[in-house]
Amino acid sequence: MSQQILPYQDRILQLKGPIFVFGASGFIGANLFDQIFQLRKDCYALTHDATKAWRLKLLNVPVENVIHCDILSNNSVQGIFERYKPRTIFNLAAYGAYSKQKNVNLTYETNVNGTVNILENCTPETVYIHAGSSSEYGFNCTAPKETDRVEPNSHYAVSKVSAAYMLEFYARVHGLKTLNLRLYSIYGGWEEPDRLIPRLVEEAQKNTLPPLVSPDISRDFVYIDDCVEAFVQAALKVDKTISGRSYNIATGQKTTMRELVDETRSTFALTIEPVWGSMGNRQWDLSDWYGDPAAAHADLDWKARTPLTVGLRKTADWQLQNEYSARVLPAFANPTLNPVITAIIACYKDAQAIPFMYDRLVKTFNEMKVRYEIIFVNDNSPDNQEEVIDGICAKDPNVIGITHSRNFGSQSAFLSGMEISTGDAVVLMDGDLQDPPEIIPQFYEKWQKGFDVTYGVRVQREMPPHVHFFYKTFYRLFKKMSYINIPVDAGDFSMIDQKVVRELVALPETEQFLRGLRAWVGFKQTGVDYVRPERMFGVSTNNWTKNIWWAKKAIFSFSFAPLELMSYAGFILTGLSLLGIMWQILAKFVFFPNTPAGLSTVIILVMLFGGINLLGVSFLGEYISKIFEETKKRPKFIRTKVRKGGQLYKTASEIRALVDARKTK
Repeated sequence: MSQQILPYQDRILQLKGPIFVFGASGFIGANLFDQIFQLRKDCYALTHDATKAWRLKLLNVPVENVIHCDILSNNSVQGIFERYKPRTIFNLAAYGAYSKQKNVNLTYETNVNGTVNILENCTPETVYIHAGSSSEYGFNCTAPKETDRVEPNSHYAVSKVSAAYMLEFYARVHGLKTLNLRLYSIYGGWEEPDRLIPRLVEEAQKNTLPPLVSPDISRDFVYIDDCVEAFVQAALKVDKTISGRSYNIATGQKTTMRELVDETRSTFALTIEPVWGSMGNRQWDLSDWYGDPAAAHADLDWKARTPLTVGLRKTADWQLQNEYSARVLPAFANPTLNPVITAIIACYKDAQAIPFMYDRLVKTFNEMKVRYEIIFVNDNSPDNQEEVIDGICAKDPNVIGITHSRNFGSQSAFLSGMEISTGDAVVLMDGDLQDPPEIIPQFYEKWQKGFDVTYGVRVQREMPPHVHFFYKTFYRLFKKMSYINIPVDAGDFSMIDQKVVRELVALPETEQFLRGLRAWVGFKQTGVDYVRPERMFGVSTNNWTKNIWWAKKAIFSFSFAPLELMSYAGFILTGLSLLGIMWQILAKFVFFPNTPAGLSTVIILVMLFGGINLLGVSFLGEYISKIFEETKKRPKFIRTKVRKGGQLYKTASEIRALVDARKTK
């Protein structure tokens, strides 16, 4: 994390802690968090957007200072408020500011409902500073004062205006200390690389210019350090006399695109001429868009102090210091550098183990600095497993609980979770903690190297030696019998890329043997050795009968060896029978005329061929039974309930709508 001397660092030390920065994975939020965290460790980065958390990863923020929170879930917000008891809140979480953010409902849910959830958990002792937007003025964009009429011209602007009025309501009715900062065009380090200033500076250092809109379009450019200072000042200055108000965070200077490019050419000594109109104007591009910061100067003792030339040079220096091309651009372009990992846990009689599984998973994912999603599948367990899962869902919006109508088995449980998962990769685990979460970082390392499937190889099992011998022997026999290359000593415990997950979920067969199907679909696969521990709680649901059932399931799903064996046995025994008949004839009439005729030979042959026929019919019956099951086309599982955070889906239509919505993510 970079260190810098800030002219306002003494004021950062005066902020009341603990400090929350919602939306810390975004451009302004990351800068605000970084500058505060350099001076004090009671500042926490709250994030829920996996596509932007690359900033926190590159800043190398300690795990204990990153909090995953879904502001759309009041349970999630309430939980972190109760745990950390923050005294200063900076809310920069927003949706809809960029053209690529087109979900209208999510715009209002995030900017309005999310703000309500945070304010509902604040007290009169809490300081709440909100990131508003100059777009709230909309059509009235020419140096408006805060008391002038707002004329929003987009859904995003309407939602931000609503939030501004909401802050005023909570200040006047509930006595909260709130301020809304209407930000103009903030620029500087950690801004999205595809935005105007970063592109301009990046290209200028190569002696070129990016595509440009009309030269008469104007903005009011504020350097990021000045913006951070505005938030700090607002948090220190807010009191009952100004609480609930909005303030323009602007320079008050109108800068056209022509003036910006001229300033850039002068700063970087460019000789190239700009090509105006090489990029089309956006709907929010206006010719007179700048602010009036007089109120901020009077009430907050704030004003922008960084000239545009200095800000452009600082942005260039930041790109150089942070290895822009090598680190920042790849992190922005490649979401797998900061992926979401989904852990799917098949649970049956695991109520005691589930809380330990959750704690170890969260600890592991936080140490890996990745976003996570955890799906517990309650396969109709007879214990209080469902209540335990519901409790975890209520406190962590990243956890999903699925309940089945009956016990469909672990393979169906895994598929049920896989169908609903949205992670870039999925980890399959049993709920009894025999699959250690601490192995996941090794899976993750292989996945980042390009392996689509990484499976756990059980080099040792903590069980009696004779049972361990049975397992090892079966895996090796099965490998020789199977018509595909199934790795030995590999169970369901694995990390599977989402593209492989989609292929597995799409397979039509009703009866699944996932470790076989995982090998059948192909892709690039590798293994990681680990020691499989004993079950932490309770008694294993596996026994010799069930193990034999699993062995039959594997063999008859991925091997034709039994049928081939019966074919060979038929040829061999038929040949031996013909030889036996010839020998009987020769013995009777040539070699041993006095050979007695007895029943023993007949009985042995009848039993031998009868047993062979019965075995052959049973083998054939196993394959026919599989055909019978597949032709029924029954569902692989039936969900009766899905819980995600505070949301509960109980009807078939609600669950199906949820599944369909998550498939599009």
